[in-house]
Amino acid sequence: MSRLQTVLFLLLFSHIIACAQSQITKSENPDKSIENWKTLNHEKYKINYPPSWDLKEDGQMGTSFILFSPSLNETDNFGENVNLLIQDLTGFNLNLDQYVELSEGQITTMIVDGDIILSERKNNDKGQYHKITYTGKQGFLDLKFEQFYWVLENKAYVLTLTCKEDKFDDYQRTGEEILHSFQIKQD
Repeated sequence: MSRLQTVLFLLLFSHIIACAQSQITKSENPDKSIENWKTLNHEKYKINYPPSWDLKEDGQMGTSFILFSPSLNETDNFGENVNLLIQDLTGFNLNLDQYVELSEGQITTMIVDGDIILSERKNNDKGQYHKITYTGKQGFLDLKFEQFYWVLENKAYVLTLTCKEDKFDDYQRTGEEILHSFQIKQD
């Protein structure tokens, strides 16, 4: 395994563990009105999220931030979430196509039952990115992920929605609204 593959695997694996082990504060009646959403305005990026979601910027497992959904009830032991990893690609000379190829290889070979459902290039008013949706197991959890990748100025931005597979449809709309609100600030 090359140095780059090792680095990408460790970041991907630590990201999955961080998301799978997290619990959040119990909350009811999440606010679904986008007009009332909060904004995380960082020097490198900006993202909007519902006020009922809990923001953590403690760098857990290498993330820049994690947004946790409110728990549904007292037995809800997994916090569906959106998180951001920023990877330094200096010296690797990777473009978006190469980054996607490496990531897809790791999903199918290094994640238990990793299965890519969708992988496609997208364009919007904020530029070009790659969207990938996949499933996999982490311990006893069956998870589903939706990720957006950008490669800009020797950095890979990996924005991920992580859900229990059987709850993904419940969180997809709000999760995608959060993902689509993300903006990278460029000089």
